[in-house]
Amino acid sequence: MPSNDVRILLQAAVPTAAVGAVAAVVSAVVAGGKGAIGAAVATLVVIVFMGLGLYVLQRTATSLPHLFQAMGLMLYTAQILLLFIFVALFKNTTLFNPKAFALTLVATTLAWIGAQARAHMKSKILYVEPDSTSSSTGGQPKNPGHSS
Repeated sequence: MPSNDVRILLQAAVPTAAVGAVAAVVSAVVAGGKGAIGAAVATLVVIVFMGLGLYVLQRTATSLPHLFQAMGLMLYTAQILLLFIFVALFKNTTLFNPKAFALTLVATTLAWIGAQARAHMKSKILYVEPDSTSSSTGGQPKNPGHSS
């Protein structure tokens, strides 16, 4: 993974983990130990889902740039649907507090999206690949067959 991708991943994952930690503390106060467990599980689910999504999107951008926008839209739709499926599957669980889980899932997802958007806006990523041949010819394109 290129360094820009790792930087964007960290700049999104760290604030998400911080929001998850705050949610775990609040859930522990409000709903007890099961609330804290629910918040921790939700934070882990969001970081794993969104991190994998970012990885897939970056791989798509390098290998199939013409599919980048469509892949991004499909990926975010799939992630939201998978998060809704997680909420539905664990709606009646006794392992943790489902309300703390669901609220933390929403809060950490919003934190991830906001942090990722901020990271992309602040990163200085070239959107055009520099041509290596123009730098070796002094900025002038080679024109074989024409003499100057």
